[in-house]
Amino acid sequence: MSLQLLCIAAFYLLIFAVGVGAGRRRRGDGSPQDLLLAGRRIPLFVGVFTLTATWVGGGYINGTAEAVYDPEQGLFWAQAPWCYALALVLGGLFFAGKMRRLGFTTLLDPFEIRYGRRVAAGLFLPALLGEIFWSAAILVALGTTFGTILNLDFSVSILISAAVAIGYTVVGGLRSVAYTDVVQLLCILIGLGIAIPFALSRAGGSEVVVNSYFEQMPAFPQGSAVWKWTDMALMLILGGIPWQVYFQRVLASENAKAAVRLSYVAGIGCAAMAIPAVLIGAIGAVADWSATPAGAPPQSALVLPYVLQYLTPPVIGMIGLAAVAAAVMSSVDSSILSASSMFAWNVYRPLFRPHASDRETRCVVRFAIVAVGVAATALALSVGSVYLMWYLCADLVYVILFPQLLTALFDRRANRTGAISGAVVGLILRLGGGEPFLGLPTLIPYPLQTPTGCHFPFRTVAMLGGLATIWLVSRATASRDAPRPLTDSPSHAPDRS
Repeated sequence: MSLQLLCIAAFYLLIFAVGVGAGRRRRGDGSPQDLLLAGRRIPLFVGVFTLTATWVGGGYINGTAEAVYDPEQGLFWAQAPWCYALALVLGGLFFAGKMRRLGFTTLLDPFEIRYGRRVAAGLFLPALLGEIFWSAAILVALGTTFGTILNLDFSVSILISAAVAIGYTVVGGLRSVAYTDVVQLLCILIGLGIAIPFALSRAGGSEVVVNSYFEQMPAFPQGSAVWKWTDMALMLILGGIPWQVYFQRVLASENAKAAVRLSYVAGIGCAAMAIPAVLIGAIGAVADWSATPAGAPPQSALVLPYVLQYLTPPVIGMIGLAAVAAAVMSSVDSSILSASSMFAWNVYRPLFRPHASDRETRCVVRFAIVAVGVAATALALSVGSVYLMWYLCADLVYVILFPQLLTALFDRRANRTGAISGAVVGLILRLGGGEPFLGLPTLIPYPLQTPTGCHFPFRTVAMLGGLATIWLVSRATASRDAPRPLTDSPSHAPDRS
């Protein structure tokens, strides 16, 4: 055990050293944009690695394995891998090129230009919650894995990992995050690539695992459950686009063409990186756990650490653990940097200190990195399922931010009144469906209520309701609230209260 801890400590030191070293090798002008976008000089190769590693986090790996293993969900409910891959492709097809050509700094810039500073600051809240939920889900994945393999306290595992990720992100911003992501993605590929053959062998070989799993795998959702499945899929696909963690890489690309290519290639990489997680879930579902000291995983969320701990040799399990740790940090650092970037650039700078110096803005970014990291860590210490957190973080983004981004970029008649009205309508329709995970009761009697929950696609209805409201209200109020074009600089957007 001491050797395992020593090796993990050495791995963490390596990642920290890479992050700090990359952050100090600045070639930019020291401006806030240099910290947030690495001077817009991220090479395509590095961009693909950092974007792929950002999506393929601990929640991605653990959550996919959890869904595949769960006897009530199965492979058909492991939607996130192919949905997020498709989100990246659609992002490249419709959004990446335009955002990069317009030279924005954050996801919220088009909102600030079109609707004013206060509306953009309001839309920061669902974006912030999405990033915090995302980071918390990832840290939960790491805590459960460390606790199972190293018998290390759940809280200690989360605190150490979060501290390392926050540390090098504070030092170097996007440049540190991007170059550590290259190392981390390689660690994921090597670590899981080495562990899976051993686990397959213990479970009877690849042919036995595949055949046995498909014999017992739950069938594709039937009846009204198809509506719920479709609702979740659309939420992950369309709700996977309006994330600062995605657009930060897009906007850091050297040009619009590189931003589009980055999205396409990262989408392919995202789908390919799901294969190890799917295999681990299938192995866990068919393995003879009675032959292991601990028996079957007590809950589906623990299948990945159980496979690494009990179906591979100790050294191999440790290598697999390093892969999970790498996956976690590659997403946590990106997520906390993204939320901090939006706060400093679209909330603090325009609302509180319009004439803040570059140095002050950089300090605010670093302070926000620590604050967001602490908030995500605190949430991670109090949640359970990785996959539930995964869905929840996409929920708010899908219902509120996707209609706003779509209309801000492509509807020239969208205005501030329409944007506010759309956000309110979408939020009411979504909260009306309730949220058991947060203890929110159902307030709107949507149809297709079942003992296992509501199968009516109320999330998509809420998103479409918000989108339709923006379109209608913008046109109804055009005479007194003229829309503002996207050609103006966000730093000069009016404070239209």
